[in-house]
Amino acid sequence: MWFDSGRVCLDLLATSTSHGDADGIRDADGLRLWLVGAGLVPDRTPLGRLGPDWVAAFHGLRADVDSLVRAELAGAGGPQDGAAALARVNRAAAGPPPGLCAVRDREGHLVRELCGGVECPGLLAAVARDAVELLTDPGDLALLRACGGDGCARVYLDTSRGHRRRWCSSERCGNRERVARHRRRVRSVVGAAGEE
Repeated sequence: MWFDSGRVCLDLLATSTSHGDADGIRDADGLRLWLVGAGLVPDRTPLGRLGPDWVAAFHGLRADVDSLVRAELAGAGGPQDGAAALARVNRAAAGPPPGLCAVRDREGHLVRELCGGVECPGLLAAVARDAVELLTDPGDLALLRACGGDGCARVYLDTSRGHRRRWCSSERCGNRERVARHRRRVRSVVGAAGEE
C-alpha cells in the first residue's frame, strides 16, 4: 500500500487497482492494514467488529471521492456533476470523527488511542472530511495531479519544488517510464545499425 498521495482521501483512492495490482482493500484484513497505515487507527487498536460491511462502506466512499476528484481534474465540476456522490460524501463527513486520547502503555509511555471505541461511521467521517477539505481548498486543488505513468490511475498532490512532478511515485511509475524510454532508445539504435 502507498501512503504518499498527500491526503488521506487520495491514499484511499490509491488502494484501487492500477498496473494490475490487486485491490488494496479487498477484505477486512486489507482495510485494517490501510486504516493503520493511513494513521486513522493507532497500531494495535482492536478492530473486532471490522467486517465486510466496513469494506463495502469504504469502497463506496472511495468510488464517490474518486468521481469527485476526477471531475475536478477534468474541470467538469458543475452544479449537477456528481451531485449524488457529493451528497454521500457530505453525509459521511457530517458524522463525528473518532477522538484521540493519550494513554499510558504497560511501560508507562504515552501512546495514542481512539476514545470511545472504533466505529465505521467515525472512520468514514475522517476520510470524508479530508475529501471535503481537499475539494474546497483552491490551493490544494491547484496542486492536484493525475499520474503520467502509463496505465496508472493514481492521483496526488504535487508539493514538489516548481510543481513539476509527473508521476505518483518516482520509484514506481517514474522508473517504469525511464526503463521504457531506455528500451525505445536501444531499439532505435539497434534498428538503425541493422539498416546499415
